[in-house]
Amino acid sequence: MSGFPDRARVVIVGLGGIVGASVAHHLIERGWDDIVGIDKSGIPTDIGSTAHASDFCFATSHDFLSTWTTLYSIDFFEKMGHYAKVGGIEVARVGDETRMNELKRKVASGKAFGTRATMISPAEVKAKFPLVEEDQIQGALWDPDAGLVVPRSQTVAGKLVDQGVASGKLRAFANCPATSLVIEDGHIRGVVTPRGTIMADLVIVCAGLWGRLIAEMAGEDLPVFPVDHPLTFFGPYDEFDNTGKEIGYPLLRDQGNSAYLRDTGDPKTTEGGQIEWGYYYESDPRLCHPRDILEKEYARLSPSQRDLELDDVLSPLERAIELTPILGELGYNESHSFNGLLQTTTDGGPSIGESQKVRGLWYAVAIWVKDAPGMAKLVVDWITDGRTGIDHASIDYSRFNPFALQEKFIEERCIETAAKIYNPPVHPREPFAGGRGIRRSPFYEREVELGGYFMELGGWERAHGYAANEHLLEKYADQVPVREHEWDNRHFWRVSNAEHLEMSADCGIINLSHFHMTDISGPDHVELLEWLCAAKIGGEGNIGKGIYTHFLDDEGNVRADFTVFRLADRCRLVNGADAGPRDLNYMRRVAQDRGLDVTIADVTEQFITIGIWGPNARVNLQKVVEDPAGLEKDAFPFAAIKPIRIAGRDVTAFRISYVGEQGWELHMAYEDGLAVWDALRSAGVIAVGVETYANSRRLEKSLRLQNADLRTEYNLYEAGLARPKVKEADFRGKAKHLEYRARDHQPAMLCTLVMTDNVDSNGIARYPVGILPVQDAETGEVLVDTLGRRSWTSSIVYGPTIGRNIALAYLPWSHCQEGRKLTVEYMGETFPVEVAAVGYKPLYDPENLKPRS
Repeated sequence: MSGFPDRARVVIVGLGGIVGASVAHHLIERGWDDIVGIDKSGIPTDIGSTAHASDFCFATSHDFLSTWTTLYSIDFFEKMGHYAKVGGIEVARVGDETRMNELKRKVASGKAFGTRATMISPAEVKAKFPLVEEDQIQGALWDPDAGLVVPRSQTVAGKLVDQGVASGKLRAFANCPATSLVIEDGHIRGVVTPRGTIMADLVIVCAGLWGRLIAEMAGEDLPVFPVDHPLTFFGPYDEFDNTGKEIGYPLLRDQGNSAYLRDTGDPKTTEGGQIEWGYYYESDPRLCHPRDILEKEYARLSPSQRDLELDDVLSPLERAIELTPILGELGYNESHSFNGLLQTTTDGGPSIGESQKVRGLWYAVAIWVKDAPGMAKLVVDWITDGRTGIDHASIDYSRFNPFALQEKFIEERCIETAAKIYNPPVHPREPFAGGRGIRRSPFYEREVELGGYFMELGGWERAHGYAANEHLLEKYADQVPVREHEWDNRHFWRVSNAEHLEMSADCGIINLSHFHMTDISGPDHVELLEWLCAAKIGGEGNIGKGIYTHFLDDEGNVRADFTVFRLADRCRLVNGADAGPRDLNYMRRVAQDRGLDVTIADVTEQFITIGIWGPNARVNLQKVVEDPAGLEKDAFPFAAIKPIRIAGRDVTAFRISYVGEQGWELHMAYEDGLAVWDALRSAGVIAVGVETYANSRRLEKSLRLQNADLRTEYNLYEAGLARPKVKEADFRGKAKHLEYRARDHQPAMLCTLVMTDNVDSNGIARYPVGILPVQDAETGEVLVDTLGRRSWTSSIVYGPTIGRNIALAYLPWSHCQEGRKLTVEYMGETFPVEVAAVGYKPLYDPENLKPRS
């Protein structure tokens, strides 16, 4: 090998782990060369998580992206000859109905996303895994594709690096840490190491447990945290002596006890002749900031393998012995047992993508072994093509607001996620307890007085309903069902549905403080948005209008949706709280890449929004504005933006509706929000929780939600949102958009489904939450379109006006007929649904007459 390089096309920081090695492999596979990989210690790593990982691969998840990456990774490991597909079992103990229901939900998610998971009986568990006490369990999930990376993911990482080096496209340097980054004019230029500086066009950080320290060199942080994970070993166990197997029985997960167990195979293999029992702390999880990780020379086993006191896990271990008595019969291997560091994150997703501060600096951090090759493929495709085949919004590092990258917030959230790695099951609507109270509307105290039931989005405290309105439950008792099943009712407040109905009968105001707002100004601001947006932004005729539009990617698929306020000297992009940070970073990068003279500013906390809607919205708003006549229908056209004054404050009124009723969004300076709220309340208008806006009326109106119903796997025509005409100006994705327009029909369409019977086998009316597979009514098979995309509910909620559970789901064209009978699966039971609309067609006020009244 030649000497240490001073120049490379790409530098990978952290080559020795399974993530860095997989990234190198996929870069070479996509045609990249002149790659240099460095690592703090050995290659393959002898200090990182890869060096001690349990190497499990379970594809059971309620998240499509991580299911996809795990399935990809399993296939990848198997093709390399390093995967033992022994299957995996997840048990529910007798009396643990919550875990049993969770397993049924996992099987349904598995059907939706393409795994082969099924439910099996205790007898079937015993037949597959003789060490279990059959009378301790009531049922289990069986995943035939689960298994183990063998002999270790560490071995696979070494093999991938060796292959890369042999190809002549990768140079690897062990014991060569990154000590600083070379950054000039906001771009990465190189990496400084003890052996010299390597100048580079691109740097990819795959440093795992130490990733935050590399990010710190760029002046930012990653919302991840190493956490202790007890791994204990018992033996000797000779059941698989002379078999040559790395593992004999299937993997066993006892997640109700926050634990798992496996044998280590033939005593003659790498770590054979033992039973491994792992546990995740459910209380007081032990976080360890990377700056506090010991250096190699001071660690007993390795920096990522910390000492373990058996007493710390004695209680769950005793419960484990009840299920698998073998643990109490074998000797405890104290010298081999340890607390292994792995990463938890603030929202359950890894940090992948380009730095928010430094162009050309990319992260691929907090990725577990089971996802490593799949995530590596995504990041390399993203770097190479500018997009990925799977929507990556949930892993994009740009999704984080600045407050979410503060150390206190990171620690509070990671303590919470660390305690829920295995148990308890996380509800789809689960709120966080930590990292709260960061953003509050100016009328937050008024909402507290009303008994607001608060959840959080984008840092904003949002009331989903108000105790003060619970008298409405008597008025609407026959339209607001009681949700008898605890899971269906969890984190839901019944008063929300009563508020929904009262708004439609009269009028209500809704706190929309969560809107993310970006101002785009400067000489080229219209040019930027004209290029990025599918709808026409330019032209004098659009000044003073609100324009609902989308960003498409280069494949013509939907990347974002939002509203653009075309103001005289700027555009204001009004966006969702979770999508806003991503779109802000995206616009900045595109403007930079195209050399446009624009200023892009996050003004989210400078402005506040209140929605006022209902058949009496105009009448009530006229009571408090200085010019009541200016609100008349002819004076204030639909979709127009006009200045008004309320309580002596300047307000920008936008005549639009996301709830299917007459009314306006009222935008104002943050400091004016309280006076405007009080004025509206003085007119006799009730406060309505955001549940009506975000969920129940949204689905009754068949309105789509970004990152749920709108994803980059589907185009604007499939989403039912394409405009009748395509604008003349060029825009990103236009060529593909026109190609899709020319089709006789699309491969799939986003359809509205209604559940025609929601009573389960126990006679309980169900109100599903989460993702449900959509199945053919005759065959029971999940629907799959001609492009291989599977059908599941992307949104589902009960609509009190319609009186049905309503869902959105992409269906293959073959099943896109109104009235078509299908089924969905929820907690192990099948429910009938019917296609109520193909494409965009509201169930409530289908002609959209009310908002224009």
